[in-house]
Amino acid sequence: MREFLCDCKERPTTLARRQASAAPRKYIDHLDGIFSATLRQHFLACLQQASSVASLSSEKICTLSGRRIYVMQHYGASEIAVPRDRNGEFEPKVLEKRQVRTDEIEQKILGMYAKGMSQRDIEDNLREIYGADIPQTLISKITDKILPEVNEWQNRPLEAIYPVVYFDGIVFKTRKDNQIINKCVYTVLGIDMEGHKEILGTWISENESASFWAGVASDLKKRGVTDIFIACHDNLRGLSEAINAVYPRTKQQLCIVHQIRNSVKFVPWKDRKVICADLKKVYGAVNLDDAEYALEEFREKWERRYPAILRSWDDNWAELTTFFEYPQEIRHLIYTTNAVEAYHRMVRKFTKSKAIFPTDDAIRKVVYLSVKEITKKWTMPVRDWGMAYSQFAIYFAERLVA
Repeated sequence: MREFLCDCKERPTTLARRQASAAPRKYIDHLDGIFSATLRQHFLACLQQASSVASLSSEKICTLSGRRIYVMQHYGASEIAVPRDRNGEFEPKVLEKRQVRTDEIEQKILGMYAKGMSQRDIEDNLREIYGADIPQTLISKITDKILPEVNEWQNRPLEAIYPVVYFDGIVFKTRKDNQIINKCVYTVLGIDMEGHKEILGTWISENESASFWAGVASDLKKRGVTDIFIACHDNLRGLSEAINAVYPRTKQQLCIVHQIRNSVKFVPWKDRKVICADLKKVYGAVNLDDAEYALEEFREKWERRYPAILRSWDDNWAELTTFFEYPQEIRHLIYTTNAVEAYHRMVRKFTKSKAIFPTDDAIRKVVYLSVKEITKKWTMPVRDWGMAYSQFAIYFAERLVA
């Protein structure tokens, strides 16, 4: 018996060629008179297990032959031997088939790209740190992997109500038909009901128009935004008409800071301080009546010398004075578009090393990665949101219930 068991363990391949039912019956027949029923069952179980192991060793176990590949990881290049099996059923888990880079390297490349480094700088840094030559074409392919994620983020569902939404744009240079042109990335930043800032989306366009903004507003509507209380912008062309068409109950407020900046653009330096002080009496008034009175005083003093300033204020007076309808808790949120402009300044910090973008997809990638980096710090609601929300609940009570 002992000799037979040793023979099964030492020669499993020979045992596999036999049928389990064809085991030597002479050993099994002697068990009835020698061993008890328990030992007999144990012996049969061992015999069956040895047969299955032998079958597995002859069919499933990988052969010693294989190929050696070099894998790039964050410790440098490593040589590994990949085994192969006859049936092609070996599936590695740590490194998938035909994978020559670990996820750590790709994450580091995306991290450096998000911080504003160019592809050439990333290539130089990887060569200096890891001693590996990763060409710019491969770096571009790695960064292209996030394009489906960018499209998913751009089309994600949004909240139903946003009390305040800001519209603004930032200009980048890109190539088109062997020419360098300017394209604007328009950003929509919203403040949700919890007081947190959120980038609702970005849109790239060479020219702004009413049809373009109508498409943006319709996109927001399709993604679930049913109501916007107040929209703040800097009088972008066609935006007011598009908002009125899609969200007719939305109030619009033009940026006071942009209006003042445009008013003093062609004013000599000697008169600029005085004009700014007189304009401050207009937008800093307590209510709309005082603002109209201050504007008439400004008209009597400066209309003859600077008629363009009065013309600009008169044309946009209705949307410049919307914030006078609300208390101070809401006014400081809507009188300027500084929230979205501060975001654009941070985007510019990440993109200042890239003078020209080759395609629109390159702009989308770097803007999306910038959004991910910037929004990591947007963990708290805006200042004094509790007081502002209580005022929104009073002035927009019926729309909050709906």
